[in-house]
Amino acid sequence: MRLTLTPEELTAYYAQLHDSNSDFKSHYPADSFERQPVHTVYGGANLFKAGFAGKLGEVALKTLDTYAPNYLVFARVLGLPGAETLPINPIEQDSLTRALEKDPEQVREVKPAAWLAFTVYNRVLKKLQSEPIEDNRIDFEDGYGNRPDDEEDGHAIAAADEVAKGMRDNILSPFIGIRIKTFSDECKVRAIRTLDIFLSRLAEQTGSKLPANFIVTLPKVTTPTQVSTCATILQNLESKLGFAKDSLRMEIMIETTQSIINHKGENTVPLLVAAAAGRCRSAIFGTYDYTASCNITAAHQSHTHPACDFARHVLQVSLAGTGITISDGATTSMPIGPHKAGKDGALSPQQMDENRAVVHGAWKLHYDNIMHSMRHAYYQGWDLNPGQLPVRYAAVDTFFLSGLQDASARLNAFLNKAAQATLVGNTFDDAATGQGLLNFFLRGMACGAITEQEVLATGITLDELRSRSFVRIVNNRTRK
Repeated sequence: MRLTLTPEELTAYYAQLHDSNSDFKSHYPADSFERQPVHTVYGGANLFKAGFAGKLGEVALKTLDTYAPNYLVFARVLGLPGAETLPINPIEQDSLTRALEKDPEQVREVKPAAWLAFTVYNRVLKKLQSEPIEDNRIDFEDGYGNRPDDEEDGHAIAAADEVAKGMRDNILSPFIGIRIKTFSDECKVRAIRTLDIFLSRLAEQTGSKLPANFIVTLPKVTTPTQVSTCATILQNLESKLGFAKDSLRMEIMIETTQSIINHKGENTVPLLVAAAAGRCRSAIFGTYDYTASCNITAAHQSHTHPACDFARHVLQVSLAGTGITISDGATTSMPIGPHKAGKDGALSPQQMDENRAVVHGAWKLHYDNIMHSMRHAYYQGWDLNPGQLPVRYAAVDTFFLSGLQDASARLNAFLNKAAQATLVGNTFDDAATGQGLLNFFLRGMACGAITEQEVLATGITLDELRSRSFVRIVNNRTRK
């Protein structure tokens, strides 16, 4: 076989490609599929207690019982797939419920919508009882407001004491952190002071131990210098207070147009992340501050505004493959009825109907917003009220469970064909789609919506799953 290129030339080309590939991998080490919380619950620092998560879970359960006492009501309110087919007649409802309680998998074969509604509702109940909050942010910013310095100093100390107590009693949420004020000229002094007081007190109370998955949130970021300054402060406090090296991590909030594109026309997101010098764990999109910075009027500010989708896509494209997670914003319509019970603890039927209408409307909006986020591959968002928790978990479970059977069939067929393209139904899959199917299961497992057994039922092995690469799986199978 005749070759034209000399060995020396080939060696030079290989070296160039190796250096280029190594540089690429240093910037894009791959997305992390470790557990990512499905939400972050923000609450004013003045209200935080060690048992905050459990308390909110109790309120969420009470709200669910009041406004959706069973899976049929809940499914219709949210508009779960096939909810319109669920029975309304009480006798039919009782018969269906008994069948589901006896053998849900049998019902699933003939009435998938009923199975989905029943399964989602019961998973929500279990979640609210066992782990009502996945990520908690003790808020010194918008959810707290501007207060006298002495008052905020006191709340910073009290919050640190409560975190320490929660660590001792093992009652904190799996992820937790604080949100300080922005590093603008107006707020920078107060923001840094609160961060210093909180961490100093926490180190004192815990022997320089941090709770698991602790993070500091820096809001309304506009310049890389704000991020680098925060990272430097964290490094300094870490060293002086005795926290483990590189344990103080941060997340940045993308809430302004300048944090998407700067005055030079550059994409600002990578610059902001780089400024954190390895301390940035995640980036959060702030819907309403961002739309305000776009001069969108209040009547048209919404989670699904096209301006928000543009920013989401920039954020997503900028951080894909970097290992930095992304989170979406909040639904600000709260599921809180306009009427409160009087001294006798009772509401009139009309007041109950009006409360129900408000709560159901807020639930539906929140559900639709979460689904919008998840379709755009934003698997984490904000919750601001305990009444939103049932909807958060219902949306996550519905997103994955409603697509589970189809994804399982497609992944199974693809694995059986290995490197060959395959056709399932009217959907043609190639290798890129195979990775997308794998991502579906990895994401579903990471948030608890899909079990390991459900993944293994596709024919994939644990070793293959842990590889997290469909191309690698295919290559290994074709070699056998």
